[in-house]
Amino acid sequence: MKNDRRNRRSIRLKDYDYAQAGAYFVTICTHNHVCLLGEIVEGEMALNEFGRIVQEEWMKTEQLRPNVSCGKFVVMPKHFHGVLIINYDGRGVLQYARTPSAPTGFKSPSQTIGAIVRGFKSAVTKQINHLCQTPGQKFWQRNYYEHIIRNEDDFQRINEYIENNPLKWELDALNPANGDNKWKK
Repeated sequence: MKNDRRNRRSIRLKDYDYAQAGAYFVTICTHNHVCLLGEIVEGEMALNEFGRIVQEEWMKTEQLRPNVSCGKFVVMPKHFHGVLIINYDGRGVLQYARTPSAPTGFKSPSQTIGAIVRGFKSAVTKQINHLCQTPGQKFWQRNYYEHIIRNEDDFQRINEYIENNPLKWELDALNPANGDNKWKK
């Protein structure tokens, strides 16, 4: 049997410390890009039960990880966008990420963006599978997308994108109503 993990191309920056203090924009998609989280009604997201679970679990992130703050986020019909802020100084001051080559001290792998997203995805999946009595069923696609927020302009642009995402759903590449949607089944 072929080992797919060995042949996967990483979408992470090589030599970047994803546990360092900074702001990160993450996007997580449902398995097979199916609309499972609710629907857009008149430019606003109407969460269903699954969407409410996603929202509640995201908001628990700060309680579970005292070094993490959640910025703006939005649950969309088949994906989720959110800003995570890792801040090790405890002062609540937003620090933008350093360049990948900047030296950083070792931090626990459980404090990386990957670990935070994995924990979130796992908690959501577990709750939904319990609710639906579907143990082991996939809910999220493998992996996630992330963008390292490097400055205030980038931070503001991403916040506006998140805030306006439901209003722009009709144009979104993940909207199944779009005839040329590459994710449409």
